[in-house]
Amino acid sequence: MRKSVIGAALLAVLFAGPAAAQQASSGVSPFVMNTLFIVFCGVLCMWMTAGFAMIEAGFVREKNVVNQCAKNIGLFAIASTAFVLSGYGFMFPNGGWIVSGILGFEGAIEITDVVESNADFIGRGHAGAGDIFFQSMFCVAVASIVSGTIAERMKLAPFFIFTAMLTAVIYPIQASWTWGGGFLASDLGFVDLAGSSVVHVVGGVAALTGALFVGARSGRFVDGKKMPLGNYSMPLATIGALILWMGWYGFNAGSYLSFSTDADAANVSRIFLNTNLAAAGGVIVAAFVSYFRESRFDLGFMLNGALAGLVSITAEPLFPSPFTAFLIGMAAGLILFWASQLIDYFQIDDVVGAIPVHLFCGIWGTLAVAISNPDATVLGQLSSVLIIIVYVAVATSLVWFALKETFGLRVTTDTENAGIDQSDYVLSN
Repeated sequence: MRKSVIGAALLAVLFAGPAAAQQASSGVSPFVMNTLFIVFCGVLCMWMTAGFAMIEAGFVREKNVVNQCAKNIGLFAIASTAFVLSGYGFMFPNGGWIVSGILGFEGAIEITDVVESNADFIGRGHAGAGDIFFQSMFCVAVASIVSGTIAERMKLAPFFIFTAMLTAVIYPIQASWTWGGGFLASDLGFVDLAGSSVVHVVGGVAALTGALFVGARSGRFVDGKKMPLGNYSMPLATIGALILWMGWYGFNAGSYLSFSTDADAANVSRIFLNTNLAAAGGVIVAAFVSYFRESRFDLGFMLNGALAGLVSITAEPLFPSPFTAFLIGMAAGLILFWASQLIDYFQIDDVVGAIPVHLFCGIWGTLAVAISNPDATVLGQLSSVLIIIVYVAVATSLVWFALKETFGLRVTTDTENAGIDQSDYVLSN
């Protein structure tokens, strides 16, 4: 009985809306409301790791399912730790710039009482630990994007090392340029609320460079043609995509960072709606494109259509009208198709289709900000995303090259043919 009362009270605080947002009548401070909101959205984002794990396990062959599960739980632990140890300090220098607007480091994390959301929310704020937790879940998502692309042929240890470098240094430095007050935001007017570029383009570029360095799976391309290799479970992949869809509500809405006034409640609700409609638009277009091309529906392409729509609305989920959000998602479905053809043309082996989804649709979502947000310009958005792409491509290529020359990236041919699970994991009870 006591547990049910506590649960009901928590839900009432979290979702009561305008009434709960008025401190005078409810006794709940804006600080508490914002912190509860951010932590709740962080939990939704954490659940996305389960979505990535399921969709990857569904797309790979049965002989590599355990490896993908191990990669996802391992990367979650490594990324969330690396980000707390150094990534957060790079991402939010708090004025401690070594090179103004480009590179800064605040130092070891010190939990403060209040971290202000941004200039518009001065005086409301939220708990410092809640902010670190929420941002670390974003960092995990970057590494998760890479995991599926290079599946079925890469060694686990170098992947974990790459994950540590990506999340401790590479990702947070470029994120500081936008969310930490760096030069992309201050000088170029770059707008990316929840990370179409800061998170998804970065993950997409890292996945692309990884795929180029590790090479394609044996038998994937024969005489220049892409060959189907099969998958383990499309129902599992579908559940994974739906979990990612659910987690994206926290991803986008949580980036608003405030839920303590009537206006906040209205804006967060609009973000939920727009996020959902963009995903729906991506699915619908992907379904019809696959049907008109093959005279039958492609479930895997439809799942990626949902993710394409979600990535495309992430940079600006608040300002578009619901109808515009739906159109942005539909356009992402078309971009997904064209990008997938391009990837296949260059014989890049992307097991789960992460590069078209996160890189190409992330670029589209970044440029689409200029459609609805009056503070954004096409030139500012385009120049910023190009800078991010060049930086991440160079930085990740250096890490991949170093790992290839030291540890090696690929498993042996015998291990790849037999399946990584058989050689690297204890499968019996």
